[in-house]
Amino acid sequence: MTPELTVLVLAALWQMVQLVLYAVPANRELGPGKTMSPRDPQRLDRPLSEQVSIRTGRLSRAYQNHNEALLLFAVAAVVVSITGQSGPFTTACAWVYLAARVLYVPAYAFGWVPWRSMLFGAGWLATMLMLVSALL
Repeated sequence: MTPELTVLVLAALWQMVQLVLYAVPANRELGPGKTMSPRDPQRLDRPLSEQVSIRTGRLSRAYQNHNEALLLFAVAAVVVSITGQSGPFTTACAWVYLAARVLYVPAYAFGWVPWRSMLFGAGWLATMLMLVSALL
């Protein structure tokens, strides 16, 4: 397995950890009646994400953000791996992505401005550079 695919697996595992980091406090705050319901908009006063504490809401948004970022990173990791373009540069980019995503969660949860945005940018840039390097 290439280093980029190893990082992809670790990023997917981190995504699973993020779900737990959000789901546990959300279940405590809302109770199982709401969290195990079908969450139909007609039955809720407002979305569940608006009914939790500020920090739990931030953890939810960080989780959703990683859902979006992970897709692009997965494309980059798979492309450089199957085309045989894995190398020191793409490996470094992959590790930067993962480090940025791990640090992004506490940065978002604790409202670290501007660090949250800078960490997002670092992960996004690392992914973009992997994709561009695959075209060169």
